[in-house]
Amino acid sequence: MRPENKVRVSLADIASELGCANLPDGIVTGVSADNRTIQPGDLFIASRGRTVHAASFACSAIAAGAAAILTDAQGAELINNEMLGAEAPVSVPLLVVEDPAAVAGQVASHVYGNPAAQLTTFGVTGTNGKTSTVYMIDYLLRQLGRRTGLIGTVSVTIGGEAVPAALTTPQPVDLQGMLGVLVERSGSDLVMEVSSHALDQKRTDPLRFDVVGFTNLTQDHLDYHETLNEYFNAKASLFDPQRSVRGVVIVDDDAGARLYEEAAERRPGAIVSLSLSGRAADWTVSYDDQQFTVEGSRGVLTTHTDLPGHFNVANAALALVMVIESGVDPDVLAEAIAQGGVSPVIPGRMEVVSERPYVVVDFAHNTDALEKAMLAVKCVRPGRLIVVTGSAGDRDRGKRPMMARAVADHADHLIVTDDDPHSEDPAQIRREVIAGIPEGFSWQEIADRAEAIRTAIRDAHEEDVVLVAGRGHETIQDVAGEAIEIDDRMVAREALGMAEET
Repeated sequence: MRPENKVRVSLADIASELGCANLPDGIVTGVSADNRTIQPGDLFIASRGRTVHAASFACSAIAAGAAAILTDAQGAELINNEMLGAEAPVSVPLLVVEDPAAVAGQVASHVYGNPAAQLTTFGVTGTNGKTSTVYMIDYLLRQLGRRTGLIGTVSVTIGGEAVPAALTTPQPVDLQGMLGVLVERSGSDLVMEVSSHALDQKRTDPLRFDVVGFTNLTQDHLDYHETLNEYFNAKASLFDPQRSVRGVVIVDDDAGARLYEEAAERRPGAIVSLSLSGRAADWTVSYDDQQFTVEGSRGVLTTHTDLPGHFNVANAALALVMVIESGVDPDVLAEAIAQGGVSPVIPGRMEVVSERPYVVVDFAHNTDALEKAMLAVKCVRPGRLIVVTGSAGDRDRGKRPMMARAVADHADHLIVTDDDPHSEDPAQIRREVIAGIPEGFSWQEIADRAEAIRTAIRDAHEEDVVLVAGRGHETIQDVAGEAIEIDDRMVAREALGMAEET
């Protein structure tokens, strides 16, 4: 996704900005880091990958119309050797830098006219609640009459056009292209989830968000970050001055309190705290069920959210405070949401499929999120709480037995099934989940996810609650590289229809 209106940008200007020794002649009109998406006039950014250097695809990029290539010394050597062996070598200018991936966003921003400078930008990080919070911010802004772009796990919507979401946070060149399109379509605001992986890999750079928010931090993604402290540091880097202007931190867990203390000390006045637990904070929240009031130095606002659970009150409060901290008057915001409160529809996030039995599909895929989801729904009906869940492969293995233990603490019955096994043996994943089930707790193992959902619904009475957790909005299950189509919500609806017929 990139702007339709192309601007001619001097290669010499790009080289000068990057501090390159040579200032080549030439013009580029776009940027791509993927030889398969090259358009005529593009600058091809060829970085070193995990298994192959993208410079190996230089001939393909040039054949597709690349006007120049940005790479490192190794890439330049590969390209020169490839050109020497070609029957009809084509010469294009080369820009050589130490780390092309690190400057990809900067270059794309330059070529597309620094689109972020023309937008008000919001970024949300944390283990759980990112998706719900960005949907809520986007909803609030649209209620104010703004034209938004939303980038997240569930979907990407840029100026009214939906784009499939491959990553929680897009790669740098793709992100800048999206921002360029949003500006071209008269967009006013960008709201996006910012994952720890993206921050560690500098995918959002050089974007400096106007307002960023932190939800919480619990164990997750330790397959990537190795330690909880590394995971925390990646999240906390969003609050560094080069990445954000202002920040809002929920301080009700230890990680939030630590983040606020460290960031506020470095940047007094730029970082504000938010608490729902009665801690001293710049913004406090009092609530009764889903009705709540946020109060701070900028004003007071009372509203509600229709999304169930205390955690959704926290997400809604964070969304409200972030919008207020961007400069919106609380009274104006209160008027805009007077009828509906903070209640957007969020696919696969506490999505209610049926009332009797009460069937909910949620993305909860770690212990903390699973506990919160169970607490949110277990009192909705007086009957049993039946949980269908599993754990993804090639991910943090330590959380698997912990999730099962959490279900035993809060639910009445657990059906252990497959999530996305990826390259792992799904039976082994299930065994590791089952290892956390205490003796005497009611459970069963059903590998086939669709059959597990059907069984839970078939066995549920009208006053029971069925929580299908782990995949939420996702519709493709990865089993050893095979993409299997399955939508938990659709399976549940079909099962409910079957139950009604019988």
